[in-house]
Amino acid sequence: MPQGRRGRLRVYLGAAPGVGKTYRMLDEARRRQERGADVVVGYIECHGRRHTENMLQGLEVVPRAQRVYRGTEFTEMDLAAVLARGPQVVLVDELAHTNIPGGAHAKRWEDVEELLAAGIDVITTVNVQHLESLNDVVQKITGVPQRETVPDEVVRTADQIELVDMAPQALRRRMAHGNVYKAEKVDAALSNYFRVGNLTALRELALLWVAGRVDEGLRDYRATHNIDRVWETRERVVVALTGGPEGETLIRRAARIADRTAGGELLAVHITRSDGLAGASPGQLAQQRRLVETLGGSYHVVVGDDIPTALLSFARAHDATQLVLGTSRRGRVNRFLTGPGIGETTVDASEDIDVHMVTHEFTGRGRLPALGRRHSPRRTFAGYLAGLVLPVLLTLLLSHTSLNLTTDALIFQLGVVAVALLGGATSALLASVVASLLLNYYFIPPVHTFTITEPNNIIALSVFAAVALTVSTVVDRAARLTTRAARATAEAETLSTLAGSVLRGAEALPALLEKCRTAFGMDAVALLDHTGGTVLASSGTGTGEVTEVGVGGGAVLVLTGRRLPAADQRVLTAFAAHVGAALERDRLATAAAEVEPIKAADKMRTALLAAVSHDLRTPLAAALASVGSLRSPDVEFSDEDRAELLATADESLLKLTRLVDNLLDMSRLQAGALTLHLAPTHLDEALPRAVDSLADPDAPVQPLGLDTVPPVLADPPLLERVLANVITNALRHNAPGAPVLVSASAHAGRVEIRVIDRGPGIPPEDRDRVFLPFQRLGDTDNTTGTGLGLALSRGLAEAMDGTLEVEDTPGGGTTMLLTLPAAGPDGSS
Repeated sequence: MPQGRRGRLRVYLGAAPGVGKTYRMLDEARRRQERGADVVVGYIECHGRRHTENMLQGLEVVPRAQRVYRGTEFTEMDLAAVLARGPQVVLVDELAHTNIPGGAHAKRWEDVEELLAAGIDVITTVNVQHLESLNDVVQKITGVPQRETVPDEVVRTADQIELVDMAPQALRRRMAHGNVYKAEKVDAALSNYFRVGNLTALRELALLWVAGRVDEGLRDYRATHNIDRVWETRERVVVALTGGPEGETLIRRAARIADRTAGGELLAVHITRSDGLAGASPGQLAQQRRLVETLGGSYHVVVGDDIPTALLSFARAHDATQLVLGTSRRGRVNRFLTGPGIGETTVDASEDIDVHMVTHEFTGRGRLPALGRRHSPRRTFAGYLAGLVLPVLLTLLLSHTSLNLTTDALIFQLGVVAVALLGGATSALLASVVASLLLNYYFIPPVHTFTITEPNNIIALSVFAAVALTVSTVVDRAARLTTRAARATAEAETLSTLAGSVLRGAEALPALLEKCRTAFGMDAVALLDHTGGTVLASSGTGTGEVTEVGVGGGAVLVLTGRRLPAADQRVLTAFAAHVGAALERDRLATAAAEVEPIKAADKMRTALLAAVSHDLRTPLAAALASVGSLRSPDVEFSDEDRAELLATADESLLKLTRLVDNLLDMSRLQAGALTLHLAPTHLDEALPRAVDSLADPDAPVQPLGLDTVPPVLADPPLLERVLANVITNALRHNAPGAPVLVSASAHAGRVEIRVIDRGPGIPPEDRDRVFLPFQRLGDTDNTTGTGLGLALSRGLAEAMDGTLEVEDTPGGGTTMLLTLPAAGPDGSS
C-alpha cells in the first residue's frame, strides 16, 4: 500500500439502476489487474445478474463482515480487513449505502473516505437519485423518495467521474430481457419507476450534473493557469438591463441567441450604481426579472460605478461568449455633449466576447442628459477643458466675421451655457472668465489690448460676465433639480412596488430584503430579532459599514456594505416600515396557521359526534338487549335461542370494538400522537392475520406473489389494520362470487401491494373523496359503518412513509394501491 499520499477516487455515475455501472467498474478493475496493479473487491452487489457475476471471476474478494441486527444476520464490507490487506485499488459498490449498525461508520461513503486517507485508490458506483442535492427533484419526477443519499461534495471532489449512460429504450429492453430484475418484478418496474419519461428526466439530470462538474474543473484549470480569455466551450449569453422600457426586447433577443445552440445559457444582469436608487425603474426591473426566469435564464444584480467594466467583469467571470446590449436611447445632441456611451465603451473593451447591439423602438428618443449627477473624473476634466478651449475656438471663428459686438457677446454667452451643461457651474465660471478676457482683447476697441476706453463697452462686458455666470448657475441648478426629481421618482417607484408586493403578500421576507440590498447597493441585509439577536431573514453576505434601523415589533433591519448617505436614510426608513408590515403579516399568517389545526379538529369532532351517534348506539343497543334477555329470569330460552343471543352480543361487541379502535386511531393521527414501531414485516405473514380479523374470516381473499417480495418496513399491527380495512372495503363492493386479489411487487426500494376487486369502480372525480372521514360513497348499505376505514388506512400508510391510492382494475373494478418502503438489510428503508 502506498504511503504518504491520499488515494484517488473514481466514480461511475448512472442515471438509474441497470445501466451497467458495476459492470464497467469490474471491467476497469480487470484492466488494471492486467497492467499489474494490486486490485481487490471490497464490496460488490451483482443482484443476480449473470454477466456481472462473470466479470467478478479472477478478482480477489475480501470476505465480508458478518453482523447481526434485530435477530437477522447481514453482511457488510469488512473495512478493517481491507485496510489490513492494503491493496493498491479496492472496488466498493453502492457508495450511498447505509451500513448495518456495529461498524466503524454509519455510511459507506465514510468507509471510502477512510480508505482514501490510507492511500488506497477506490473505484465506486452511485446513481444520480442518491445525490443529496437532487434527491427532492428525483422524488418529484418518479414519486419515489430515496432514503439513502451521499453528499454532492463527496462525488464532486472525486479525481475522476465517468458517466455510464444508456438510452431509456435500451434500458427498458434490458429489463424486459431479465438482465436487471427478476421476471416477476419486470412488469411493475416498467410501468412505474422505469417509464420512458422518468428515465429521460433522470438521464438529463445526470448529464447536466456531470456537465456542471466538468465546467467546475475547467474553471479551476483556467484559474490555476491564469487563463483570462474566454473559452467558448458552451454558449453563455449575457443581456445587460438598464431598467428601461427596451429591456423585454433585449431579453427575448438574447433568449433566441441562446436557444440556437444546445445547452445555451441565458444570464441577465443589471448594474446598479453605488449612489443608491436613481437610474432604474424597479417596477420594470421586476417585470423583466420575471420574464428572464420564465425563459429559463438567471437574473443577477452587480454594484459598480463603472458600468462597462462591471459588465465585462461579470461576463468573463461567468465565461460568457456573447453580450447583448441595447442601442443608446440618447439623442445625437446628447451623445455629442457627453461623448461615447456605455455600448461603445463596452465594445471597445470586449476583446474576445461578441457584443450584439440590438436596435429597439426607443433608440435615440432620450432627453438631454441629466448632467447634474455627480460628475465622473473624466467628465469633470472634459468640462474644464471645454471651458478653456471653446472660447478660443469661438474667438478664431468670430475673428473672421463682420458681426457686431452684441452678436459676438451673445455667441460667447451661448458657449458658456454649453460648458455649464457639460461640466457644471465651476467649469462654466472658468469659461466665462476666459470668454470675458478674449472678448475684451479681440473684440472691444481698442483691440489687442485689455484697455477699455468706451464706458458703454465696460457696461456691456460687465453685463456679459454677470449674465453668463447667472445663466450657467441657473442651468446647473436646473440640472441638479432634474436629477433630484429623477431620484424622487425612482424612490417613489421602488416604494410603490414594494408596498404593492407587501399588500398582495407576493413577497416573502428574504425577497424583500433582496430588494433592499440591491436598491441601496449594499453587500448584505439582515432582519434581526432585537431582543435575542436571532436572524429572522437575510440576503447576501459581506463586511463593511453597518447601518441599523428599527422596523417595529422588536426587530431591526441591519445593512452592511458602503456608508449610506443621508439622502438615502429617509427612503430606508420607509423601506423598514414596509419590511415591518411584511414581518407582522407573516406573524399573523403563522398565528392563523396555528389556529387551522384547531378548527380542523373542531370540525372533525363535530363530524365525529354526528357520525357515531347512530353507529355506536346500534351495536351497543343490540349487545345490551341480548345480554339483558339472557339474564332475564322470566324467560326460559332454548339452547338454540341462547346461542343466537350470544352470537348477536358477540357480533355487536366486535363491531363496537372495531369502531372504537378506528375512532381512537383516527384521533391519534389527527393529534400526531400515534406511536410507531417499525420493523421488517413479511406480507405473506401479515395478510393471513389481517384476513383472520375480518368479520368473515372465510371471505374469498386470494394472495398472489406475496412470498416473492422483500419484507416491508412497517408497524405489523398497523399494517394488518390497513390491509383489513382495504380488503373489507373491496369485499363490500366486489362482484358476487369473485375473490378479492392481493398481489405484490417490488422495485426501486419500494413494495407495491394491490388489493383488486371486480366491483363497479370509483369515478375519477370521487377518488380523493373516498379517503375523507365519514364518506360512504356508493355503499350498498349506508346504515352501517362511519366511513373511517379508508381515511384511517391512508393516514396509517402515510405515517409509515407509505401511500394509498386508487387505480382502475383492467376489465372493471377498483384497485387500491398500497406502497411501502422495502426493509433494507439493516432493517431500514
